[in-house]
Amino acid sequence: MKRNLIILSIFFLMSQGLLAQKLYKCDHDYQADFKVFSVQHEYQADLKVYVVDHEYQAKKNGLWFFVKHDYQADKKVFFTDHDYQADLKIYFVDYEYQAGWRNKEKMHLLL
Repeated sequence: MKRNLIILSIFFLMSQGLLAQKLYKCDHDYQADFKVFSVQHEYQADLKVYVVDHEYQAKKNGLWFFVKHDYQADKKVFFTDHDYQADLKIYFVDYEYQAGWRNKEKMHLLL
C-alpha cells in the first residue's frame, strides 16, 4: 500500500512538470534550454501553442506564458531564424482549445 502511494506521488510530481509552461525568451541561443522556430502552417509544427495572458492559465501542454525574468521560467527558449536550427517547431493558434502536441516525440523538451 505504501509503495503504491509513493509511486502515485512520484507520478503526480512528474506530471506537474508536464503542465509547467512558463517560458523566458532568450536573446542568445546558448542561453536557452532549447531552440524553437515558428512555422507558417499547422501541419509543419511539432506543437501548437496558444499564449495565455496569465501565469495560472498555463496549465496544459501548448499553453505558454512568457515571463519577464529568466529565473521565473520553467524553461528558456530562443527563437531561431530558420527551421533547421530549431529543436522544436511551433505554430501559434488563435484559440486555447487548439493547443497541443502534434509530434509527441518532442515532449521531452518541456519536461
